[in-house]
Amino acid sequence: MIDLSNLRAPAWQRVVAELAQPAPDDRVFALRLTAVLGQVSGASQAVFWALTMRQDGPEPHPAAVWPYGATPEAATKAAERILANFSEDESTVARLRDVKAAARASSTSRSTAVYGTEEKEDLLYDAGSSAKGAVIAVPVFGSMFEQSGDAPLMGVVTLVVENRSRQALQTTLALVEVIAGYSFGHASQTALRKVRGSTAALDLATRLISSMNSTEGFKGCALQLVNDIARQIAADRVALGWMKGPGSVRAAGATARRFAEVVAISDTENPDRRVTMVQKIEAAMDECFDQDQPITYPAPPAAGRGGDAVLAQAVIHAHRELASSDARLKVASFPMRVIDPAGSRIVGVVTLESSSDKPIDPAAAELLQAALDLVAPVLWVRYSDDRNLALRAADSAVKAAAWFVGPKHTIWKVVGVTVMVATLCAFLVRVPYRFGAPFEIQSQSRRIISAPFDGTIRELMPGAMPGDDVKKDQVLFTLDTRERRLSAIETRAQLLQYEREADDALRRGELDKEAEARAKVDQARARLELLNEQIARSSIRSPIDGRIVTGDLQDRVDSAVKLGDKLIEVADLSKKMAIVRVSDQDIGLVSIGQTGEITPKSDPSREFAFVVNRIVPLAQAVEGENSFEVYCELTEELPDSYRPGMEGQAKFNGERHSLAWIASRRVIDTARVWLWW
Repeated sequence: MIDLSNLRAPAWQRVVAELAQPAPDDRVFALRLTAVLGQVSGASQAVFWALTMRQDGPEPHPAAVWPYGATPEAATKAAERILANFSEDESTVARLRDVKAAARASSTSRSTAVYGTEEKEDLLYDAGSSAKGAVIAVPVFGSMFEQSGDAPLMGVVTLVVENRSRQALQTTLALVEVIAGYSFGHASQTALRKVRGSTAALDLATRLISSMNSTEGFKGCALQLVNDIARQIAADRVALGWMKGPGSVRAAGATARRFAEVVAISDTENPDRRVTMVQKIEAAMDECFDQDQPITYPAPPAAGRGGDAVLAQAVIHAHRELASSDARLKVASFPMRVIDPAGSRIVGVVTLESSSDKPIDPAAAELLQAALDLVAPVLWVRYSDDRNLALRAADSAVKAAAWFVGPKHTIWKVVGVTVMVATLCAFLVRVPYRFGAPFEIQSQSRRIISAPFDGTIRELMPGAMPGDDVKKDQVLFTLDTRERRLSAIETRAQLLQYEREADDALRRGELDKEAEARAKVDQARARLELLNEQIARSSIRSPIDGRIVTGDLQDRVDSAVKLGDKLIEVADLSKKMAIVRVSDQDIGLVSIGQTGEITPKSDPSREFAFVVNRIVPLAQAVEGENSFEVYCELTEELPDSYRPGMEGQAKFNGERHSLAWIASRRVIDTARVWLWW
């Protein structure tokens, strides 16, 4: 037996190890696969073509060109440059037209093919001898094998090889197809990493949500959340910032600036925002919020192992300032997002600080970000439930409005629609113009009883107090007439004396003395008649049937009164009217026969119709304003509880005008007065 173990090819072990090694992302795997395919096929050049989907089909463009460099150092630098851009100039591609056409055809057919560089026909397994070389196009799938039939392509690798025999080309093609099959292994590893990451994130989120559900209120949940995160990842300090005020959440990608407010810090019950450390944390949260992405400090490299292009390009000034107190301190911030019909929104930011030797790598950042994406909706619900009723009602109104006008820019749309409808209604809707004025209820029939002569109130009769009902000619009170009765007796005696003197003078024939005596007789008789009349009028009677509304004379018995003093007012309450004091700005709109309604202050829920029957043409100054008295007859009977003197508001029914005219009438009239010269 002959030992042939020395025929083992160690190069294939390196190829398998390199392709089987987990790649951090698709770009790194694409560079590895392109290099291996180029080496195995003995190609002069290998190109990885990225695909852009268009309506007419996929359009390839060069992303990586192998060989990457003549030396290992040059190859490493070239690979880093390619990973940063993942794009190459087409001028670096040899036989560009043939190679690009092969990549386009392979991406369209989704199968491996061989093309000659001179003939246009497909040379798959049958390269003619007249061709100077061949181009092998290999599609690279970005999914597992069972999904490759309809899954999108990761790209296409083209290999430029020299002219070979048909058997050699077939062997090369077989090796290329086998090696390209490692793309399914990469897809499986990528899917497995995602599943593991999702499982870990779900497990962490489950623990965080479970502990949050054991607390009450938003503040308690926030404190529980930061304490649990600090314990789970062994962080020195974890802080939660929440977006406050109008616009407290921002759609992803918006540029409007809002500030985060620290609501919870691990192992701190009541954080003081005036402390410099808290202000630095809030600045770092604002930095994360503005960029709408996780931020880590120190930032990871853009490429290579443990690299992340997105995290490497983030602005980290505030995070660097926060970590300046300790050279070992590492800081990371993660946005907390919720998703609703309006899109993705940032509601808060979690910032953690750690002084451990282990860096915050992209994988750990991705895990924590995924967990926070699951926790954020729960915390948002707690925050919403803790708001007052007015804010919750406003939020519900916005959601209801979004059903009509759409989820984007809902408030502005509602405001615009409201303004448009209000404008149309203001100019097109015509309603009766109702202008108001204060009124006072008065009786249609009332009498004022005053003193008929100077005297003294002798007696107040029963039933002569305010509020008592009286009948016509009912005696209300009497005046003292003793002096007038004595004066009447004296005057009567004087009258008899003057008559005798006149008769004696007539008998003596003294006509001049007779005339003088007759004059005194007439004077005495007139005085006697006046006294008798005053005595007769000393009993003051009610001129009408009604009710005494004013005049309490109980305390004025035996007190003196003067002629014309107002003592008692009697009103017939069966018929009432309204006296409206209309401003001189509106008196031109009032006319006889105009209708309207009144409502008293004592019962604003009731209205009573009236008709204008008299307008006093002379204005009266009331409280510094001119007003006219308008007498209105009530077409509805008022209840007995509505007494004279009660006030309220009257509304006149004017002509029909647009709402815009009604709203602007007084403003326009005032402006006209101001601008008149």
